[in-house]
Order: sequence, then C-alpha cells, then structure tokens
Amino acid sequence: MIQQKMFDERKFSITIGGRDLTIEIGKMAGLANGSCLVRYGDTAVLVTATASEKPRDGIDFFPLSVDYEEKLYAVGHIPGSFQRREGRPTEKAILASRVIDRPIRPLFPKDMRNDVAIACTVLSVEQDNSPEICAMIGTSVALSISDIPWNGPIGAVAVGYVDGRLVINPNEAQRAKSTLSLTVAATDKKVIMIEAGANEISEDLMLDAITLAHEEIKPICAFVEEIRAEIGKEKFSYQEMRVQEELYNAISEAFLEDMRKAMDTDDKTVREANLLALREAVEEKFSAEYPDSGSLFDECLYQLQKYVVRRWLLDDGKRVDGRGMHEVRPLAAEVGFLPRTHGSGMFTRGQTQVMTVCTLGTVADYQLLDGLTPEETKRFMHHYNFPSYSVGEARPSRGPGRREIGHGALAEKALEPIIPSEEEFPYCIRLVSEVLSSNGSTSQGAVCGATLALMDAGVPIKAPVAGISAGLITEGDRWMVFTDIQGVEDFFGDMDFKVAGTKNGITAIQMDLKNDGLTRDIIQEALHQTRVARLAILDEVMLPCIDKPRPELSKFAPKMIQTQIDVDKIREVIGKGGSVIQKIVADTGAKIDIEDDGRVFISSTDQAACQKALDIINAIVLDPQPGQMFYGKVTRLMQFGAFVEIAPGKEGLVHISKLANHRVAKVEDVCNVGDMLWVKVTDIDEKGRINLSHKDAVPAV
Repeated sequence: MIQQKMFDERKFSITIGGRDLTIEIGKMAGLANGSCLVRYGDTAVLVTATASEKPRDGIDFFPLSVDYEEKLYAVGHIPGSFQRREGRPTEKAILASRVIDRPIRPLFPKDMRNDVAIACTVLSVEQDNSPEICAMIGTSVALSISDIPWNGPIGAVAVGYVDGRLVINPNEAQRAKSTLSLTVAATDKKVIMIEAGANEISEDLMLDAITLAHEEIKPICAFVEEIRAEIGKEKFSYQEMRVQEELYNAISEAFLEDMRKAMDTDDKTVREANLLALREAVEEKFSAEYPDSGSLFDECLYQLQKYVVRRWLLDDGKRVDGRGMHEVRPLAAEVGFLPRTHGSGMFTRGQTQVMTVCTLGTVADYQLLDGLTPEETKRFMHHYNFPSYSVGEARPSRGPGRREIGHGALAEKALEPIIPSEEEFPYCIRLVSEVLSSNGSTSQGAVCGATLALMDAGVPIKAPVAGISAGLITEGDRWMVFTDIQGVEDFFGDMDFKVAGTKNGITAIQMDLKNDGLTRDIIQEALHQTRVARLAILDEVMLPCIDKPRPELSKFAPKMIQTQIDVDKIREVIGKGGSVIQKIVADTGAKIDIEDDGRVFISSTDQAACQKALDIINAIVLDPQPGQMFYGKVTRLMQFGAFVEIAPGKEGLVHISKLANHRVAKVEDVCNVGDMLWVKVTDIDEKGRINLSHKDAVPAV
C-alpha cells in the first residue's frame, strides 16, 4: 500500500497596491531551513533560505549568497542558447540579486560566519506584478520563519509617478508612463534600502515617494511578523566570531596614538604604507605572547581603525583627509584625449579616477535580450570595469563580477533619461567606464566621465548628469551625514548614499547600509547634501571642460540616416535573395539595416554614401505615377521595345513605337543595353506593369 505524505500547508494573504499577495508555506522545498511560495496575481516565486551547520575553517566574513533565478518557462519562452538551457544569470537577474541582498545583509548578526544561501526561483510572471518585489517579500518570510538568526522582518514595494501621482507597485501600463522607478525596502521603523531611476525628479518628490513606500511597508512587516509568530522556528545558536577583547585592549593601549598618526593623511597609498608598518610593529610586540594569531591581529587592527575614524567624525567633526564634512575632494575633467575613439572623457575626484569611452553603432549593434521582460533589444549600454591596478593590487582579470555589473547598471540608469530618442539620434550607444584609480564612489565618477564622453562624441543629450555619494556615522540617537566619501569612510561608516542627477532633478539613487536603517531626517539631509555637491561638480568642473555636445560627430563615427518605408515595400528594397540591397551596399559602400516595421537605418563614415543609398531606396519605394520622368538604364532589348530600369529592381517597357518621334526599324538603332535614357511614365496597367515613353520625355530633357 502506498503511503501519501500530507504536507502541513498554510496560506497567508495581504493586499498590496490594491492586489492580493499570498504566501504559501509547507507546499514546496520542505527540507530548506525556511521556504515559501509567493503569489501576486499570476506571478509566482519560490524562495528558500538555507544555512550551514558550522562555519567554514578560517573564514573571517559573513558568507551570504543571494541568487535570483530567472526561468524562461515563467513567460512561456525556450532559451535562445545553443543548448536551450538557462545559462549564466542575465544582467537583470544579477541586479535583482543585489537588490535583495542589500536590505537583508545588515540584519544578520555581525559575528556569524555560517554560510547562508537565498534562492529566489521565478516560476511564473505576469508583467503587471513584479517578481522582484515578490522575491524580496518572500526572502523576508523565508528567513523569518526559518531557524536562521536574523533580525527582520523587512517589507518592500515599488513606487511609480504616473500622471502627477505616486503609485504603489505600478502595473505594466503605469510603468510605461512613469517618470519614477523606485524600490524601497524597510523594517517597520527605518528605511534600509533605496534603488531608484527617475526622469529628473525633485528631491522633495523623491522624499515623499520614499516616505509613502515606508508607510506601505509597515503593514507588510506586521504581516510577516504574524506569520513568524504563528509558525516560525526557534533560531539556532551559532559559534560567535568576536574580536578577542583582551588582545584588542592590549593593542589599543599600545598603539592607539600610532593608529591615529597612520590614518591622518589624504593619500591612500601613504595610509596603507603606514598601516603595513603598524601591522609589523604589532606582530613584533605581541607574537611571542599570542603565537599564530596573525588573523586576530588583523581583526583587532581593523576594529582599531574603525574606532579612530568613527570617533574623529562623531566627536571632532574631523575627516581622515582633513576635509570639511561637506567638502568635495579636488576635481578635474578632460575630454577628447583619445584620437580614434568616437568620444572620450576622464573625471578625477581626489584619488578616484574614471575614464569613459563612447562608441556609436548602428541598429545591428543593439544588444539582444533573452529574459523575463518584454524587451528584446537594448540600444543604450554602459559597462563598468574595475581592474586590480585601480587599487594597487596584482591579480588577473576574470571578467566583470556582480559588483561591476551593479555599478555599470547604476550609471546606465542615471544616464538613460538624458539619452536622445532613436528618432532624434538613430544610433546604438555604448559607454565603457574604466576605473583607473579607486578611492571611493567610482560608480558616481563613472556617471561624470560618461557624461563628458557623450558630449565629446556629439550625442545630443538632454542635460549633463553628475553623481556624488554621501556617508553616515551613527551612534545611538546621534548621526552625521557627510559628502563625498572616500574608501576608508565607506569601509567604516554606516552608509553609502549615491545620488546622480541633472540641475533639474534626480535621475538615479542607490543606497547601501551597514546599520539597521535610516530615518526620514537622515534621508532628507543626504538628498540635500548630494544636490549641493552635484551642482557644484557640474558648474565648477564639468561644464567649464565641455558645456554642450559637440556639433559634429567624430570623423571615425558612422554617419547615420533614418527613413521610414511602407512595410509592403520592404521586399522590393531587399530584392530576391537580397539582390537589390546587396547591390545598393556594393554601389554606395553604406551599411543598411531594415526593421520589420519599415524603419531603414543607413550608415557609413561617408555622409555622401549615406545620401546616395537613401536616394536609391527612395526611388525603389516610390510608386511611379503617370507623367513622372526618370533617368533610367537600359537593361534588356526585345524586338518590340527596350526595358529601362527607373530604380533598382524596378523597370518598365519603352515600346518601339515610343522610342522616337520617327518610325524605328530596330530598337538597336536608338539604344543599347547599358545606355541611359530619359523616360516618362505613360500608364501602369492592372498588373502593376509600367509603360514608358522616351519620345515624350525628350522635349523635357
């Protein structure tokens, strides 16, 4: 007899954005520490949370991994790869993983070293209901009901701005019209993650949107807490990895002043050399008493650095490099220094330096997308590279990691609102930002460098964009926001609040936290400081370098002409087996791309070649009318007349009686193959055949 195992299935529901979100627990993945199936309309995401029983040997950080797994069956697609399997995560999947990771990471115990893995598997997608929001809420539920130590719950919503009002979790039609794409995660008390793209939204409106999101999140947190109280497991105990207090106190007593002296410089390389010497001094003094404690020395010195930096900021209003709390490091900008590229820009802020190169391409260069969203191609791309030499390290390049993809996408999001439309500027645009030197906020340096490169390339952007980052130090109820964080302040501070925008408003935000969240007052102050700083960067450095896009493209960039033809004419332009379009390309040297909707893109480094190709295409798609005249080429001779090509792939017949005003005995007496003749359209029969006359065209020649 077959025994059937009955799962203890539970369902919980809440209304978010006017639609029901349901959590199903006990139905799937029962062996994970915590799991749930989230349904939001027809969108369904399975979320699991698992943890190792013990930490790995020698690990000195918290090993959290978050994987947002897009399954193309969720939208009824078969993968386009050769093996027809999902391959490496798409860029959108990586970005979703980062958005889920950032709000949950600060809420784990700081001294836990057990591996924790979050897997969010997208099973079904309805475009009106975001699977990313489902995954974030599902992660909160899975961790809350599991036995994994975690100080949640959190909730998450998306916010749009449609027709003058803020909308929670906008549907697909609303997202298409929205000038704001904001995702907020929060606990019931504080905002813990912000990710935004916007079309020059004001700071006040952005703050209102974040505040509204937090109010909508509070009931979600209460909802998750109710689930946890009802079916949550008891949290397991773990091996605490704390600094050895006795050793830390001994090092602090002996070397606190040396640490202050080592840290007190505006040069990152000098500081690192000072710290290396200090590390050797510590080992020399304490190695006999604490043998084989190299990793403990490193952890104690790390904590001592953190103590010095935070005490300077909170107690003395002092920064490591001596700047004022709202002072931006020395700035420099340069354009046009690479002669063969289409556009180049370099932006320097202190010891952070980013070079961005702009390349213009044709419609054939568009990126093809194979994901869960309806978009199939991508016209504007920004890629970010962070080589090891930028931080003085010697290690081989292994391609972009999640951090590089995330930083590249943030700058891309910041720039997208100012990129001209395809109708205005029919080019594919690729930006590549190379971090040449890194000491904090390279992603915002990439925003500035990219803006310079775009203008140097002659891309008619709507407005220049600059980016800057603000930091935060908190202690109890005390807090302090400061502008333009460098690397050491990022490491030991509580926040990296990146904001990019134009003079008119914000285009992107990304907030990373190490504490338990931000209040409205902190967010408001960060928005204010970053606005003041980005306007100063624009006015004092970027615009004096190049104040508007160059009027002409680089001579090495393709020249582009775009036209629209009737879809019924596409076959005529292409010709049988591509014969017509291939001939146009051979005759002109221009590159031609034709879209299914009748858009035609003609490109060449020679503007005259583009125009010649356009003239030929216009002649092909032109419907000849009786009375029109053409200068055509004789292609065939028959006893009864000559065929004349009036446009590529389009010819008509000049009857022998229409070749001259006198009687013609043989067609060869008037013309031969290859001759050029002026002809006039006399009529077009019911089958579309064109009848021509040479004798009637002669007087007009």
